[in-house]
Amino acid sequence: MKSLLKAVALAAVLSVPVASFAQAGNAPLTRAQVREQLIQIEQAGYNPATANPYAYPGNIQAAEARVAAQQADARAENTSYGMPSNGSSQAGVRGETTASPYSPPVQNAR
Repeated sequence: MKSLLKAVALAAVLSVPVASFAQAGNAPLTRAQVREQLIQIEQAGYNPATANPYAYPGNIQAAEARVAAQQADARAENTSYGMPSNGSSQAGVRGETTASPYSPPVQNAR
């Protein structure tokens, strides 16, 4: 009987963190978050006041896709490693040299 009680108590203790973790992502959006999302969609080109009701799903989905792409670009810029590469190079192209490797070194005049 004592071992059964211990097993039930242990199962209850282990299941509490799992239940609280599962509820963390299901929190409703705040009013400020909804307003911020609406502003982002409007900046992406969607205007609910002048939107065509017959093209509603397509228009807002296109605006949401543009917002998602902008956010993905912003995340990529903030999470990349190293310095940004501003230069370019071409593989297989020999650069021009100004002096022959066999020419004598230039003497500095004093």
